[in-house]
Order: sequence, then structure tokens, then C-alpha cells
Amino acid sequence: MSLPIVAHPDYDARDIPSDHRFPMRKFSALAHLLQEREMVGASGFHEPLAAPAAWLALAHDLDYVLGVLSANLAPAIARRIGFPMTAGIARRAQAATGGTVLAARLALAHGIACNAAGGSHHADQAGGAGFCVFNDVAVAIKVLQAEGAIRRVLVIDCDVHQGDGTARIFTGDSSVFTLSLHCEKNFPVRKAISDLDIGLAPGTGDDDYLTALDHALRIAFARFSPDLVFYNAGVDVHAEDKLGLLSLTDTGIAARDNLALDYCRRRGLPVVGVLGGGYGEDPTVIAARHAILFAQAATLATKLPA
Repeated sequence: MSLPIVAHPDYDARDIPSDHRFPMRKFSALAHLLQEREMVGASGFHEPLAAPAAWLALAHDLDYVLGVLSANLAPAIARRIGFPMTAGIARRAQAATGGTVLAARLALAHGIACNAAGGSHHADQAGGAGFCVFNDVAVAIKVLQAEGAIRRVLVIDCDVHQGDGTARIFTGDSSVFTLSLHCEKNFPVRKAISDLDIGLAPGTGDDDYLTALDHALRIAFARFSPDLVFYNAGVDVHAEDKLGLLSLTDTGIAARDNLALDYCRRRGLPVVGVLGGGYGEDPTVIAARHAILFAQAATLATKLPA
């Protein structure tokens, strides 16, 4: 089986300049790289629909949702997010969220799928933060639960920053287990409480990281039996990432992704990969790091029944 990959041209909001602190061009660079490496099937990417307001309001305050969609947010909220509130940003947020919903549907059908965006884990019920407008994973969980497609969900968040928005959205919800493996001394300063938080010291490298992840996965799967898993594969754990304080190599990131995905495969669980963070001056370099997830997921897909 080939790996189902979801992507959309709107993932790259062209009204955000290329010198913005958030490397927006990495999304189009990643799509090009995946095509160049012949990882996309003959029919091309699976293209999502824009997430409608009714979906978004399952995880976010409706007034906030409508403010984003009309590009009419208060300046203080836009500053908290880190983007000017433009029509392009609104389209991107809707497309990326719709992409994670579609990837989840594909994972349920095929065992695994990846969205070439997503992982916007700092957005909570009240609004966005840290370059995250809508929490696509939370919206996807809420949508699929409302449809009766799933009941219990595990979120494995391996971004360098804690998945605080996801943790807050699902606080007190026994149907969702949130696991966050992150750098303790990084954003956000005030952490949320996930079901399982593993805070790593700055400078943690490949071996210690993989040991910590294996330990976290053992605990999570011992405590919780999900129907579906979301895996946030942020590459801001890389030693050269502009906003990360950990010290993983490309090899370490590949081993991390393989470890997380294989835990799901060995248990027969469908898994959805989302991009997460990755920061630097050259979007093609960041895209190459993100492509590691797709290579590992494609390998796993070949081991699944057709």
C-alpha cells in the first residue's frame, strides 16, 4: 500500500512574506520534495476541503472562529498568534484543519495517512497562540467522535514545545489521552497539564530522547487503549532548529518517527501523522527534515494489508 498524503496549495499562505519568522514557504517546498522523491501516487495528493465553521467551533469559541474567518481579530489576539490576520492565513488554517480531518479518515480506511501540514497544538478553546490558529488535531478528534467514527484517541506530541492547547481542550475528557514529550525550558513558559508530560533538558540528544520516548509510549499504551492515534512529528527537536533547544540529528528524528509509528503498527492501530514545528532561514532545509516523517510512514504503509 502506498502512503496516503494530504496537501493543499493554501497550506502556503502567500500573503505572509518569505522573511517572516515562521517559514511559511516550507509547505510548498515539502510538497515539491515529496513529488520529486516520487512519494505521491499517480492521482496526486489527497486534497482536503476547507474546514467549515461548524467543525472549528467544536474545539474553539465560535466568536474566535468567526473573527479568524472574517480576518477581523483584535490586534492583541493576532499578536499572540504571531501572524497578521489576513485572508490567506484564514484559508491556510481552514485548509490545514480540513487536511487533518481528511488524513484521519484515510488512516481509518488504510491504517496510516499523513497531512503535509497540521500539528497546531498551541491553539486552545479561547483562541490561537504560537503560530497556531486552529488546533487541527483537536478539531479532527471532535468531528470524528461526533460522527461516531471513533471513541478513544491517543495524541502523541513530539514537537519540541509542549502541546498545551491540546491538553487544555481535552482536560477532563477521558476519551482522549494526551502525551507531550517536549523541552521543559522552551515555549510555553506556563505549561498545561497533559495526561502524560515528559519534559526534557535542553541539549538532549538522540539516545536519551529515544529512551524517554520509548518509556513514555510504554506508559501511555499501558494506561489507555485508543481507536486512533495522532502523531505530531515536529522537527524543531533538531539540533540546528532556530527555535528548538534539543539536539537530535536527522538519524535520531527518523528513529523517533519509526519508534512512534511502529508502536501503533504492532498494535494494529490506525495512525495520523501531522507536521508540527520546524524553524530556520532556509525552507528547503526544514522541508527535508519534515520529509523524514513521510519516508518512515511510507515504509510502515508497505507492511500493512492492502
